Amino acid sequence: MHSELFRIGMFSLRSYGLFLATSFFVAILLGLKRAEKLNYPKPFILDLAVVVVLSAILGSRFFYVIFHLEEYAGHWLDIINPIQSSGSCGFAGFSMMGGVVFAIFTGYIFIRIRKVPFFKTGDLVAPMFLLGAGITRIGCFLNGCCFGKPTSCFLGVTFPSNSPAGSIFPNTTIYPTQLFASFAGFSLFLLLIFLERYKKFDGFTFLLMIIFYSIDRFVIDFFRYYENQMLVINTDAFSLTVNQLILIIMFFIAVILFLYKYKNQKTKTKRA
Repeated sequence: MHSELFRIGMFSLRSYGLFLATSFFVAILLGLKRAEKLNYPKPFILDLAVVVVLSAILGSRFFYVIFHLEEYAGHWLDIINPIQSSGSCGFAGFSMMGGVVFAIFTGYIFIRIRKVPFFKTGDLVAPMFLLGAGITRIGCFLNGCCFGKPTSCFLGVTFPSNSPAGSIFPNTTIYPTQLFASFAGFSLFLLLIFLERYKKFDGFTFLLMIIFYSIDRFVIDFFRYYENQMLVINTDAFSLTVNQLILIIMFFIAVILFLYKYKNQKTKTKRA
């Protein structure tokens, strides 16, 4: 793996950070192109991008920290200080699920403040999220984080001992759940773009994105390794993570809203 691409003094360019930044950059560029088709002003899209990017980073960091407080005992400033007590520069420890929830929440508030239709805007940016997730997870694979459980499957990968995965499972073949998530992100991005031609109402693409992502992430999480503090249910026969619980809630909210809006659109069509 290549978690650190290069280092200059205290500064190091990490593969996860590079791919995360790349995902934001690509998503913003494609978002601006989609905005032209929907006659959205580019300044608004750029402002929204800043809000979403910052809230995603803050949400991801917060969600990771609250479940890993023991890592910061005795050096609490490492939570917010980019100059870590170890002497390194930069943060290590993010949870994508927290970023997703917080980005949707803050994005909704920002859109409402700017008095722009929320669901129409959501349709514009929804495919970009899946594309960004696909790109970001490549960085996770190179970093050796967000890894899977031990397996004898031919798809298994053995991570080096100096990676997060290798430190937990040394010389052990584990599921490359990062690549599973990356493949799902790219595939669902293409599927969403294809289904968009059948759009019947505002919110169609956005709600489908949440439904697809919830299913994809829920399934992959059964193959992914989590610490005990991230488990809501943990038995020999079955386990359920905090992330999966959030995904279940997101899934049902999205399905209910999708059916509600679909039914309303059918009623309007009949009346017309």
